[in-house]
Amino acid sequence: MPQPSKFTEKELVDGCIRNDRACQEILYRKYFSRMMSMVFRYTTDREIAMEIVNNGFLRVFKKLDTFGFKGSLEGWIRKLVYHSVSEYFKKHSKYLQFLVFEEKEKQTEDNTLSQLFVEDILKMVETLPPATKEVFRLYAIEGYSHIEISKEVNISIGTSKWHLSTARKQLQQLLTNNNNFQLHAG
Repeated sequence: MPQPSKFTEKELVDGCIRNDRACQEILYRKYFSRMMSMVFRYTTDREIAMEIVNNGFLRVFKKLDTFGFKGSLEGWIRKLVYHSVSEYFKKHSKYLQFLVFEEKEKQTEDNTLSQLFVEDILKMVETLPPATKEVFRLYAIEGYSHIEISKEVNISIGTSKWHLSTARKQLQQLLTNNNNFQLHAG
């Protein structure tokens, strides 16, 4: 099998579009661990994570002909894998765990969280201030570390952590006052 470095990104994408199994394997191996890391923010069950990632890559291979090289390939793949995360938890809502709140404080929050769907959570995230929302999105949704966020957004690691903490506090407040949001019927 050819080495990944022997292909440009364009050649790799074109090969995948042509259904070249070697190119598909290279693409899968190149991004697999990063996508698993992102998915592990939503579930610690390895089998579920594998199912989500594999469904995500299936989406990638089906839609690769729509990738226009207008952004990063990794970002585009992350977006499609994230859609698989969302789809999985919509389908299996009894497993929905809102990972934003890594430390659950109250039983009432647990009950509220179990009634939320991904769209509801994302609706709440949209109300955050722009910089806080961006850090939250990169950390909680796309799986970036604080070091990666600091480089991506050109802020310090401490500032990244502050924005994440602020996002969590504001989202917890929104959950407490969730009557401001129209929740999906569970």
